[in-house]
Amino acid sequence: MNDVQAEWHAYLAQMESVLGIALDEARRAELHLQFSRIAGMAAPLMALPLDNRLEIAGVYKA
Repeated sequence: MNDVQAEWHAYLAQMESVLGIALDEARRAELHLQFSRIAGMAAPLMALPLDNRLEIAGVYKA
C-alpha cells in the first residue's frame, strides 16, 4: 500500500468517526475507489504551474 492509499484509508476512518457512521467493507472499498478516481482526475489540474503574479485565492480576514 502506498502513502496515498494509506491517507485515503485514514481519511475514511476519521470521517466515519466524526460523522458517527459505520461503513461495511464493501462501502469503504467503493468510497476508496471513488476518491482515487477523483484524485486522478484532479492531478493534471493540480500539476499546472501558476504564474507568480496569480494568487490562488484570497484569504478572508475578519
